[in-house]
Amino acid sequence: MAKPNHHLRLLRGCFSRKPRLLPPSPARLPFRRPDTAIRSTAGTRRLSTSDDHNDLRERIMLLSEKPIALPTNAETEETRSLISSLADDLLTAGHLSNLADDDDLTDLAAFLESRSAVSLLHSSPPGSAFVELLSRLKTRPRLAVQVFLWRLKQANSGVQVVPEEYAKAISLAGRAKNSGLARDLFTDGGRRGIRSTSMYNSLMTVYMYSSLTRKAVAVFEDLQRDKNCIPTISTYNLLLQVFGRSMLIGKLEIVLKQIHEHPLLSPNLTTYNTVIAAYLTAWMWDRMEMTYEQMIAGDVKPDIFTRCLMLRGYAYVCDITKMEKMYELVKSHVNERVWSLLRVMICAYCKSSDKDRVRKIEELSKHIPEGEYKPWLNILMIRLYAQEGLVDAMETLISEAVSREIRVVASGVMRSIISNYFHCGAVDRLSRFIKVAEYAGWKLCRSLYHTKMVMYGQRNQLVEMHGVLGEMEPWFDRTKRTFLIMYKAYSKAGRMSEAETIIGMMWKYGFLASEEVLIS
Repeated sequence: MAKPNHHLRLLRGCFSRKPRLLPPSPARLPFRRPDTAIRSTAGTRRLSTSDDHNDLRERIMLLSEKPIALPTNAETEETRSLISSLADDLLTAGHLSNLADDDDLTDLAAFLESRSAVSLLHSSPPGSAFVELLSRLKTRPRLAVQVFLWRLKQANSGVQVVPEEYAKAISLAGRAKNSGLARDLFTDGGRRGIRSTSMYNSLMTVYMYSSLTRKAVAVFEDLQRDKNCIPTISTYNLLLQVFGRSMLIGKLEIVLKQIHEHPLLSPNLTTYNTVIAAYLTAWMWDRMEMTYEQMIAGDVKPDIFTRCLMLRGYAYVCDITKMEKMYELVKSHVNERVWSLLRVMICAYCKSSDKDRVRKIEELSKHIPEGEYKPWLNILMIRLYAQEGLVDAMETLISEAVSREIRVVASGVMRSIISNYFHCGAVDRLSRFIKVAEYAGWKLCRSLYHTKMVMYGQRNQLVEMHGVLGEMEPWFDRTKRTFLIMYKAYSKAGRMSEAETIIGMMWKYGFLASEEVLIS
């Protein structure tokens, strides 16, 4: 066994490495994104009607074990107050924010000892005070892990470390995006003769959120071989989530079968929620619904989170009827807290043929706070209002997008806007929109200018129609369609000399063969 000080240096060396960024989740998007795209000043990104899908999966954080906690009485309330004060002092000490080397750890030790941190360890049940301290430092996981390294030194002086402290430190290393350090902490616990199911679960969780599926499964296999620790339902739930996040549905179902067949375990609410979330991610709607129906018929009943998962699934598959029924069950909760689900429902209505979709969308939009503005949703709504022929509402959202420096780069959205102006005969509004689009850097296309020419031609405003050529010239060359629009406008107005001139220009530029005849 390595000497304690040497081993601590090894741990600090792991932590001081440049942390590896978490790779993107392998899970596919729950449904195809529309062809609409936006670009802001920060760069280009695709619209995502499921922008909070990753956040939803993160909410299925499976607790490995119930952490030990300080009992509630007058004496421990004072201890809790001291822990809170110490945590606040650590979080506000700027020079302790990014600790990595021996000198920094010395400074931290002096800081903790000056605030009687050692006495806290002695005055509370084993591990309880320190687990709570680490929990309060979770927003600064690098700092929290360094505090734990100081705690290990106290263990060398006789204040024994308990497994829950290691489990918490392993989780914090994962939050710091350092799975290597998490593994080293786990190994260090084993060297000290400290090992528990909660420590295995914490390491599995770190690997899971780092998308290290094989390593997470290997930890589970190690746990099965450990004679001193037994996998709990929380362990199996973690394994389900590992496979669910990687969309390894076959393996997930094998684990689920093992849970059902285990003599000492039975699936709980977290088990079913994890399975439903996995089916949702994999677009397996029938199995998602089957699992939900099993919960309805069984002993483990759905909770509000289960129903939110189902609501999301029905929205993704655009099953409006079932979506609306599920929404009624969780309406108040979703309206007040889960605005991402409101956005997903709006997307479903946009894709549907529901005759009352505009009213329903506007009702949902009332519950989304101002601070929850999403550029992709703004553009999706522009397209919806364009398709419905609602010019005023469309222009309101266009103005908002421009004021927020959002740039539309999808031809589909632009074509919908153009069609709306054309069907409403709003050529003046179209003209203003073209100027706005040019200024804001939106996707330009010939259809903008051709449609404007057609509309002027229908009104016999031939001078204005001809003027559009100059507006189009900086952006696009003239095509055969450009000349055909002009030819038909002059012919309709009875100005045949100009129409014949257009024919000559088409021959000149190679748009007509000698045998072609134009029919007005």
